[in-house]
Amino acid sequence: MNYLSAENLSKSFGDRWLFRNQNFGINQGQRIALVGVNGSGKTTLLNILAGKLPPDEGNVSTRKGITVSYLGQNPEFNEELTVQQSIFSGQSDVLDVIRDYEAAIANPNTSGDAMQKLMERMDELQAWDFEVRVKQILSKLGINNLDQYIKSLSGGQRKRVAMARVLIEEPDLLILDEPTNHLDLDTIEWLENLLSTQNTTLLMVTHDRYFLDKVANEVAELDGGNLYSYKGNYSYFVEKKAEREEASVAETEKARNLMRKELDWIRRQPKARGTKAKYRVDAFEELKEKAAKKIAGPQLELSVKTTRQGGKIIEVDHISKSFGDKVIVDDFSYVFKKKDRIGVVGPNGAGKSTFLNMLTGKLAPDSGTVDAGQTTVFGYYTQNELTFKEDQRVIDIVKDIAEVVEMANGEVITASQFLQHFQFAPPQQYTFVSKLSGGEKRRLQLLRVLIQNPNFLILDEPTNDLDIITLNILEDFLLNFGGCLLIVSHDRYFMDRLVEHLFVFEGEGKIRNFPGNYTDYREWLKEQESQEPAPKPAAASPAEPAKEQPTPNKRKATYNEKKEYEQLEKEIAQLEARRAEIIETMNAGTTTDHEQLTSWATEIESINEQLEEKELRWLELSELI
Repeated sequence: MNYLSAENLSKSFGDRWLFRNQNFGINQGQRIALVGVNGSGKTTLLNILAGKLPPDEGNVSTRKGITVSYLGQNPEFNEELTVQQSIFSGQSDVLDVIRDYEAAIANPNTSGDAMQKLMERMDELQAWDFEVRVKQILSKLGINNLDQYIKSLSGGQRKRVAMARVLIEEPDLLILDEPTNHLDLDTIEWLENLLSTQNTTLLMVTHDRYFLDKVANEVAELDGGNLYSYKGNYSYFVEKKAEREEASVAETEKARNLMRKELDWIRRQPKARGTKAKYRVDAFEELKEKAAKKIAGPQLELSVKTTRQGGKIIEVDHISKSFGDKVIVDDFSYVFKKKDRIGVVGPNGAGKSTFLNMLTGKLAPDSGTVDAGQTTVFGYYTQNELTFKEDQRVIDIVKDIAEVVEMANGEVITASQFLQHFQFAPPQQYTFVSKLSGGEKRRLQLLRVLIQNPNFLILDEPTNDLDIITLNILEDFLLNFGGCLLIVSHDRYFMDRLVEHLFVFEGEGKIRNFPGNYTDYREWLKEQESQEPAPKPAAASPAEPAKEQPTPNKRKATYNEKKEYEQLEKEIAQLEARRAEIIETMNAGTTTDHEQLTSWATEIESINEQLEEKELRWLELSELI
């Protein structure tokens, strides 16, 4: 079933077209990830599809009765409302009664009669299960104070409130722009499971490659103003994109060779231009457009000279820090060594940024000392937005720090050449900073840190809003970086690739020094949970030796149950294959017969119900076998 269709969409900013005459559609059950470089128009396209921004040309239509919820990068709220009022904004009777019920529970003056009426209304609307789901969503997103006013929230808190709102609404179609920003790792994994296991229809922009790989079943790339679709997850997309680019290069080279011959033909008889075959002249114009395509050159490598590092890097000796009753760091010590590559993980609000500020001397510990070596040069990339003047251009931001940059190989390049290493083409370097996209500003901010030749890099959420191409360039640079590296990031792929051990904020000021990357840590946690010792039996008296506890006999599967188990596996595989076949047929768009489409949708719903029932039985039997 088609939920949303866009035909001949075009959008420009000034004299630059982001995209022209593009068609796009979303069907039920599709989970599409939209990817592309910063500034390619991903957020603009989402805004158009969500009805927040009109296209210059073309139109967007949504199927009648379909509800759409949109989570933008910077969600908009009525500043005077509370969190509760913003989340339960009267979208339905069920949300209204849950809002009233929660408010009544929180109010000690609520009368018994009023509470009874609300409970009866909850029964009438069958809202109890929904209320449990609402509480789970709020809890997982760390939203505890529903009476707090929106105007008092930070940017990250606003994003989580907006996320809660769209998830609670349970729309038919979710459109999410960078949903993992401002979420901690545990919350990202919960959201990942929520979106990938439900029958969700989703369009999202995200740079989180693990999240993208698990949630998306299709990738759409916005490249050079054109949309390219790939049926499959991110790993499949990377493979097929390389094939497309290789084919595109071959096609462009072929067009250029042919154009030389056609150009010679066009020039041979300039006076007889009117008598030339019209079809050949038209074909020449089309050929000229193909030949004008840019061929991607070799991937630029980012490298900067690292300031020489002495024997002493940073010595942290028994530091502690608290804010009121909240303990951030409790008696932590560590001596940094050359080429340390450390990741910092923990829930939001655990004090990771505070810890970084103490290391760099921006904040003093309550007790203990942080002693940096004389040769240690910090490069500190913070979550704060880039500050600039309205009349500043991109190149001015770099020249404020240095006119030339010394690279790792000793080569000296200009500020303009260094900008090109960070995907800022010469024409864009004279663009006003205020005109850049959010990701482009973050890229420029990161460049300002690296240009100072640090030997101790501290990166606080460096992956927010950066596109995947820039992330790959940054990762390659950091892999070869000769100094120390300290990273706070919710991007698990980024952490796994770069860090060798972790500082884990476990709460109440405790920081665990864990040897390994993030995936190693998650595996270790699972092992710890599975190895939790059972409660010890009471000690036997000296006169009576302890008796061996009898092991309860576990019932074995009967012959019939084994046969049923094998049959269930076959039936589940058949049902999944049939569901995939129907979805593929619907996606192909070979029919517009409403009755046929309705029949297929009904069959998919029936298959899902059968699968749920059979999978539960299969799990029961697998316990015995």
